[in-house]
Amino acid sequence: MSRTPPAPPRFVPTLTEVVKPIAAPMPAPGQAVVPASPQASPASSAAPAALAAPAASPDLQEQMVQRVLQRVDLVLDRRLREVVGQLILEHTQSLAPRLREEIEAVVRQSVSQAFDEKNTPPSGGI
Repeated sequence: MSRTPPAPPRFVPTLTEVVKPIAAPMPAPGQAVVPASPQASPASSAAPAALAAPAASPDLQEQMVQRVLQRVDLVLDRRLREVVGQLILEHTQSLAPRLREEIEAVVRQSVSQAFDEKNTPPSGGI
């Protein structure tokens, strides 16, 4: 049962022309891309003007750099807080057993000292 595939709906774009690449040097970064001939591609005339715009002005570049740095600062600040918080938690958890040992030793010594003082008769009697 071989059937021919149905024709695509009329609103689906189909390839009607094969466009072969032209051997041309690559433009420098920020340099506008201009087709080699006006007949190179009919779609090129519909390309957004932003693609063919010249390089951004130094003021605009500086503004963009500042905006990116502000966002990086916010993300960096948040990540540093997370990492430092995690490190503090880990160190606190490792210190807890040592603190308990020290507190236990001090309490034992204090109780022992208080017990000894209570059982020792006062000197300088009657």
